[in-house]
Amino acid sequence: MATLYRFLTEDDTSAFCHKVSAALAQGWQLHGQPSMAFDSARGVMRCGQAVTKDIHGEYHPDMKLGQQ
Repeated sequence: MATLYRFLTEDDTSAFCHKVSAALAQGWQLHGQPSMAFDSARGVMRCGQAVTKDIHGEYHPDMKLGQQ
């Protein structure tokens, strides 16, 4: 068994909530608190949320994490 880790990011819009919701629907679990930071180059707030998922099998660096 392996635990996978992803850090999801997106502009502070509903797109971020949809990205996190999609990951949760695929069995990922929230890990830690969400974060927000101002992207001064683009003039927008950015959000981030870590998620983890336990899978059967071993981790490989070439895995497409979003497809697990």
